[in-house]
Order: sequence, then C-alpha cells, then structure tokens
Amino acid sequence: MLRLLNIELQKLRYNRAAKVISIVYFVLITFIALIASIEFNFGSFNFRVADQGIFNFPFIWHFNSYMGALLKIFLAIVIVSMMSNEYSYRTLKQNLIDGLSKREFVISKFLTVLLFAVISTIFLFIVSFILGMSFSDYKEIGIIFSDFEYILAYFIKLVAFFSFCLFLGVLVKRSAFALGFLIIWYIIEKILYGVLEWRLFRDSDVAETVMQFFPLEAMSNLIIEPFSRLGAVQSAASQLGDAFTKSYDVSPIAIGIALVWTFLFIYWSFLILKGRDL
Repeated sequence: MLRLLNIELQKLRYNRAAKVISIVYFVLITFIALIASIEFNFGSFNFRVADQGIFNFPFIWHFNSYMGALLKIFLAIVIVSMMSNEYSYRTLKQNLIDGLSKREFVISKFLTVLLFAVISTIFLFIVSFILGMSFSDYKEIGIIFSDFEYILAYFIKLVAFFSFCLFLGVLVKRSAFALGFLIIWYIIEKILYGVLEWRLFRDSDVAETVMQFFPLEAMSNLIIEPFSRLGAVQSAASQLGDAFTKSYDVSPIAIGIALVWTFLFIYWSFLILKGRDL
C-alpha cells in the first residue's frame, strides 16, 4: 500500500498546479477564523459575528464541517487533473509497462483520495478546536466532543466526492470535461428534484425519499446546513410563528448511501480501465 501511495506522491511532487490549488484550499479553510473578526456597528448597536455562538462547542463542529465541505471543489480539481495528467503524459501506460496492474493503479489513486481526505479532516479539526477554545462559552470535555460525528461526516463526504471526481477523470480523460460533467450532473439532480417536488409529488416526502439515493444529494445530506440551528434564527422564526422541525443529526442512512457510492465509483473506475485499450 505504501509503495502505491508513494508512486502517486512522487507524481504530485512535481505538479505545481496541484500544490497551488491545495494550498489555496487549506488557506481558505483557515480564513473561517476571519469570520470571528467581522463586526458591524450601527450607531449604538454593535454586532459581532463571533458573539452569535457559531464558534461555541459543539456547534462549531457542525458549522466548520459545513463551511469546509463547500470548499472541496478545490481539491476536486486536483483529483480530476491528477487523473487527466495520466492520459496526457502517458504515465498510466508507462506504469502498466513497468509492472503496475490496473487494479493497483486504481488502488493507488484511491489511497491518494483517502490521504487528501485525512489531511483535510485533521486540518479542519485543528482549526475548529483552536477557534472553539478561543471563543466558545462552553469548554467542558463532555460538551467539546459532543456532535463530533460531523467531523466523521466531513471525512466521508470528502472521500465520496473525491471518488466521484476520480471516476469522472477516468471516464472522461480530460479535466475540463470531467468538471463540466460534474456541474451538469449537479444541475440534473436539482432539476429532477424540482420535477418530483413541484410537479409530480406535491405535499409529500417522495422527492426527498427518492433523491437521497443520488450521489451528490447523498453527500449533501451528510451535513445539513447549520444556520437555521442558531439560537437567534430559531428565536426569530418562533416570533414569526414558524419553527424549524428538521433534524440536524448525521444520518446513518446518508453515511451508508455515501459509502456505497464510494465503492461503486472506485469499482467502476477499475472496470473502465480494465476494458479500455491503453
């Protein structure tokens, strides 16, 4: 396993674009900390974002996991271009000539996906923990590590999404077309959801039930948006006679579906390479 991973790391070592994009990704995650410094002054009224509880334990795990996951497209570009370069520079063919099997090649790519997800998850944990210890009103051990499942959900979401990108890179060969296909697939899922929700099955849960099995929607369901969970938003909704009743928990069903898609993407990548004349 280490040999296969080392092969991929050697390739990335000389990929300047991959280095730059990866650095941008981690810098942007760090910029979440800048939210704490945002302050609005309206006459005698002072509003500071950090005072609204977004950096309180355990809410910070939910908030930062959601925000960090929005930035995953940067590493997705690295994953797709990593696969595209294999075709462009014929390194895939050379690896096979040197004795690497197609199965080992796919495993090496998946190990790289796992490495990116692990590093990103650890980095997000460190940033969140530092912010929480700096700004949270609650610092008891039991509170700090409650809702920690959002970090696990973040990791699974990255692995599933990167596996999808790897599959598209294998399927399409060109990074621009692969990313374009990813965007098109996202639009298709949204259109299908709209048709089910507003045309075919109004006033029912059929749309949510069906769409939860689609790849991007399954990944999205891993971490529900956290903003409506804030106390200020909940209070405002209550005063307006409305209330949020949705669950913010990490769903075991969503985890299971995302893991199944991860397996399928990697398996399909292998089948494509196995049947393709390189």
